[in-house]
Amino acid sequence: MTFPRLVLGSSSLYRRELLARLEIPFETANPAIDESALPDELPSTTALRLATEKAYAVARQFSDALIIAADQVAVLDGNHLGKPYNHANATRQLCQMRGREVVFHTALCLFNSRSKRIQSRVVPCAVQFRQISDRQIERYLSREQPYHCAGSAKSEGLGIALIERIAGDDPNALIGLPLIALVEMLGNEGVEVL
Repeated sequence: MTFPRLVLGSSSLYRRELLARLEIPFETANPAIDESALPDELPSTTALRLATEKAYAVARQFSDALIIAADQVAVLDGNHLGKPYNHANATRQLCQMRGREVVFHTALCLFNSRSKRIQSRVVPCAVQFRQISDRQIERYLSREQPYHCAGSAKSEGLGIALIERIAGDDPNALIGLPLIALVEMLGNEGVEVL
């Protein structure tokens, strides 16, 4: 089967690994956009806006491709939990999250740069964190250093030990790329994964 040119608009190794599971050829491009939330913007709106902006940014480099882009915003008590970027911020986030439920809003966008057709969706995933100690948080952070992950935890790695329960429609959404929705969107563009 011949596939159209597929481009993953992301520099994330984890999104790349997830997309590779579908065993379809793709390339990657860094969208390089400002990922700041706007004032009073709902988390799902932020995620969807940023995924769309990433797709459009990459489309400027690829005029005849299907552009896949995603973004994720974690939320606790209505507050955005972004990427911590450093140890102190990650410690603060994990201390706030222990014993609590955090909702991760993962937005997916598929943009056909030739036809200008856009498909997008937000896939939420609720994560109940264990009641972890300060010592466990410190040990986790020193081993995994998840400073570029929303919510300071990588469920695809050692971060799974922080989690008590996950509820959502697609376990891949928590890692950052909802594959179930993506397969459907690709099908709408005539791309059959199987």
